[in-house]
Amino acid sequence: MASVKRNASVVVGSDLSRDARELTVENSPRNPVVNALRRQVANGFVLYANNKVYHWQTYGPLFRDLHNLFDEFAHEVLGSIDQLAERVRMIGQDPPGQLNEILELASVTGAGNYERLRDMIEEADRNALLIIGEMREGARLADEQSDPGTVDLFARLVQVHERHEWWLRDLLRKDDGLCT
Repeated sequence: MASVKRNASVVVGSDLSRDARELTVENSPRNPVVNALRRQVANGFVLYANNKVYHWQTYGPLFRDLHNLFDEFAHEVLGSIDQLAERVRMIGQDPPGQLNEILELASVTGAGNYERLRDMIEEADRNALLIIGEMREGARLADEQSDPGTVDLFARLVQVHERHEWWLRDLLRKDDGLCT
């Protein structure tokens, strides 16, 4: 009978210990799934800040609706950051936590200055499309690596961004003169 060491509540040498080791070894900092998750943590921080800027800078006949809409978007994005960061930790790596690291990893850029309300909404829509594409790719990579937890997380969160993009696209599509 093989010798089994006990360490806290994990039995060293057991299948559980082996599985836990394999999970974190396979998910090195260079692993594409880890990179996809870390990027979305960073994007979440930048997107949250952008949505707050849009919330504050809204004006005109759609002020109240857009002010509330971008605040809702910011709240939903903020709620996703912790889920993404905790998933990074679950698979054995560290999420970005320093501002310079967040800005370096993020594919979303900070909010710009706008001459027209439409420009701001177009920027928000471009960012939503970027996030959607990256989350879908992250889900695909996670599926290839048999990581159902990450697939599920991306599948749930991408739907939030798809809804945001739908609403922004509809605002831009109406061409009723309110978003000029």
